[in-house]
Amino acid sequence: MTHPLLILHEGPVARVRLNRPELHNAFDAVLIAALTGALQAAARDGAVRAVVLEGEGPSFSAGADLHWMRGMAAADEAENREDALALARLMRTLDELPKPTIARVHGAAFGGGVGLVACCDIAVAADGTKFGLTESRLGLLPAVISPYVVEAIGARQARRWFATGETFDAATALRLGLVHEAVPAEALDAAVQRQIDLLLKAGPHAAAAAKALVRRVAAGPDRDRLDADNAALIAQLRVSPEGQEGLSAFLGKRPPSWIDAQQKR
Repeated sequence: MTHPLLILHEGPVARVRLNRPELHNAFDAVLIAALTGALQAAARDGAVRAVVLEGEGPSFSAGADLHWMRGMAAADEAENREDALALARLMRTLDELPKPTIARVHGAAFGGGVGLVACCDIAVAADGTKFGLTESRLGLLPAVISPYVVEAIGARQARRWFATGETFDAATALRLGLVHEAVPAEALDAAVQRQIDLLLKAGPHAAAAAKALVRRVAAGPDRDRLDADNAALIAQLRVSPEGQEGLSAFLGKRPPSWIDAQQKR
């Protein structure tokens, strides 16, 4: 069985690569657990000064795995809450990692993939990348990743993109603040390397402590409570009639019942 992650060490840089290319690096419980563990290991490793998060194959991450979604659609609310809390732990681990992080984004970043981008300190995307927070099309919401996405793009923009579920390009992601740079695909590695070089020129403690400083300055509500509330929300939505219909329609490759005949044409 292929491991869902590749960990590559290049001197003081750890490259954490999602390794499910045949599924566009879609999330499931195994990948979530493996990525959480890998980030925790990088946090403990004194030799690591920066982490690059990237995806093997054609995409960064296309969000949730269909088989995993099918299983969670059949699970009860308590199981969905635990599943959502595992994803919340991953996002918190990445967001609070005591090492600078860079997202190298290409191909597609949807759902939880957008959450990973928003949690990284620096995000660089290839021009052709497509982004989407498409959960509302399934009768769901990007609840677990919402603290990080709202922080990245702002509340007003989040209200639009969360509600419509429309996809957007790298130029829009740059304008929204989701990514810091959008560059031609052939320049992506060089742009990421420039950020690595800058981080390695900074004082190791200063670079690592920068995010903690920003978090203290922009302190919001209790994060543990926020994670619990968001996990409860997505669990409720997943088992609700609308959520069940949305997931069933998506998995069955048909329009959900709330799309009328005119819209289906």
